[in-house]
Amino acid sequence: MTTSPPPAASPLSYKSAGVDIAAGDALVERIKPLARKTMREGVLAGIGGFGALFEVPKRYKEPVLVSGTDGVGTKLKLAFEWNMHDTVGIDLVAMSVNDVLVQGAEPLFFLDYFACGKLDVDTAAAVIGGIAKGCELSGCALIGGETAEMPGMYPAGEYDLAGFAVGAVEKSKILSGADVKPGDVVLGLASSGVHSNGFSLVRKCIERAAGQLPATLDGKPFKQALMEPTRLYVKNVLAALAAHPIKALAHITGGGLLENIPRVLPEDCAAQLVKGSWAQTELFAWLQNTAGIDDIEMNRTFNNGIGMVVVIDAAHAAACAHTLRDAGEAVYEIGAIVQAQVGAAKVTVG
Repeated sequence: MTTSPPPAASPLSYKSAGVDIAAGDALVERIKPLARKTMREGVLAGIGGFGALFEVPKRYKEPVLVSGTDGVGTKLKLAFEWNMHDTVGIDLVAMSVNDVLVQGAEPLFFLDYFACGKLDVDTAAAVIGGIAKGCELSGCALIGGETAEMPGMYPAGEYDLAGFAVGAVEKSKILSGADVKPGDVVLGLASSGVHSNGFSLVRKCIERAAGQLPATLDGKPFKQALMEPTRLYVKNVLAALAAHPIKALAHITGGGLLENIPRVLPEDCAAQLVKGSWAQTELFAWLQNTAGIDDIEMNRTFNNGIGMVVVIDAAHAAACAHTLRDAGEAVYEIGAIVQAQVGAAKVTVG
């Protein structure tokens, strides 16, 4: 007795397995003109190769490379829910280039990583368009990245982002904060909103206030106010660094003012901030009232209106603030450096 062979199975392909190579190619073609707008001195080869090539500009005598990497965090959950994808790429760039900046470094180039379960070319193009915009605004070349389509790894309509920035600073001009001393002035540069930290609490506030959300905050529609991208401080702060003897910079990210300022202070120094020296916006007032948290928790969870801190000698503070204001920053004198006390907090607000 003979048996018949099993029926032929349908051929399998990468596309039937969930990965669409053609969609990826289409995305690359849409990205190329966006990346071209970010090109700057030093780029030798960018988008499309196995690796991006960059030559440190010859104007540097003793260049030290400074690198940073970050993501956007759970702010992405609101981007998915509200279908607002065009600014989270700016957040991605800002989180890394602002970190590189605090070493006194000029961001040179940026690479991104976009991962999803199924590639939606329009959504990905909107996100990467934001990345290119952030690079353009910070004078940083978008010279490479990776788009990963991984079926089963992410829910439909969701994605994740990571970014990588490399900058350069003259070895003699690295900002270490070592020469910060009591009597120095602390300047605060206004944030554009929540930036990209604290969104797990932001989302809880939205849940708690469901049905009673304000129509606007600070003159912007509610959703836009929350999704406002992280401010890019690069160009204006680099100009101030060139003109004034800034001693330290602190990017106010996760941990807020209370956790980030100490990172750039010597062991024997603390920062005494003056409550009310900068106005709390409607956005942060709504978050604080909705969450029911005190001032300490606000200043530890959020930037609370200050996205970058500048520490400078009192003799140069007014001129530095003038330079930054002329460039378009909202600048506040928010406190001073004092002698650290054993067992006391490194940052106080009062």
